Amino acid sequence: MRKIELSYTWAGRGGPRLIRNARMDLLQAVKECGSISTAARSLHLSYRHVWGELKRWEAELGQALIVWDKGQPARLSEFGLKLLWAERQAQARLAPQIEALHADLERAFCVAFDDAVQVLAFFASHDDALAALRDHALASAGLHLDIRFCGSVDAISALNEGRCVMAGFHVPATPAVGTLAQRTYQPLLQPGRHKLIGFARRSQGLIVAPGNPLGLDSLADVAARQARFVNRALGTGTRILLDDLLAQAGLGPSDIRGYGITEPSHAAVAQAVVSGVADAALGIEAAARPRGLAFVPLLQEDYYLVCLKAALDEPPVRALLQVLQGSEWRSRVAALPGYQPGPCGQVLSLRRQLPWWSLPPR
Repeated sequence: MRKIELSYTWAGRGGPRLIRNARMDLLQAVKECGSISTAARSLHLSYRHVWGELKRWEAELGQALIVWDKGQPARLSEFGLKLLWAERQAQARLAPQIEALHADLERAFCVAFDDAVQVLAFFASHDDALAALRDHALASAGLHLDIRFCGSVDAISALNEGRCVMAGFHVPATPAVGTLAQRTYQPLLQPGRHKLIGFARRSQGLIVAPGNPLGLDSLADVAARQARFVNRALGTGTRILLDDLLAQAGLGPSDIRGYGITEPSHAAVAQAVVSGVADAALGIEAAARPRGLAFVPLLQEDYYLVCLKAALDEPPVRALLQVLQGSEWRSRVAALPGYQPGPCGQVLSLRRQLPWWSLPPR
């Protein structure tokens, strides 16, 4: 087996933390542009450099990466496509760990260079708006959000165990009684002890291939057409949402081909559809659109932040509320695909937003 070594650098601001490999970026550019010269211009590199780098890599790997037909547009070989898809899928799967590593490094440097910087420990369900908030809060208020992305259940559990000050989770905009969401979250949240903070409303739906070639407009379609599905892991809010939607449609896990195949984030399920491994996944619109995928909205859901009531008076929490209430942040949320700002930064009543405690079970 031939050994492949890849070196990565940090990249990306205002959203998910990414790591980049220059050679993989060359393959991606050729795939998107259909020519070496156009790919070189898109990367602000010379044709000679790109051509030479690809040829050197082919020699190292012992396999063709590009189909070099004279007079024809350049395209990735079958091996080149598989290599690119495998690397992009691995990146998507490792995104939570990459985010955590970046958070560790950023926190250490923030404290080292400015011991007055405010740090707020976060455990939260993965969300594109929350990733963007991290940069905005640091730039506008000197507030470092130490965010660890995990499942919604793990996030609230971490809050209750004192491992963070703030947690993030999401539920349908109209929470129903007698659902799995109620059975999961109600025992973890206590009126009077916990306080909700408005963050954003976002669209959840089916992430499908460009043009939606299978005509998937519902989970019933996914089941009827035996579309290859990729799921989220146990403990994630989207997995809970899927199970509730299946129950509402009179379906069960056995009706969904691929129900047991899981990925750790919205980005990872979207990448599985991009690569052709799956036909559909349940996820947010913001994960589909930047990857050129089609999106079929199924429902709106509210993403909430939650903290203990006593934490509301802590300076980092007050600073966060002020950032969230600002017009600049509301505009940034509204610009994200499938997002609406909602009551950003408003402290909300747990009973009023999630009426599970005041309504009798069905």
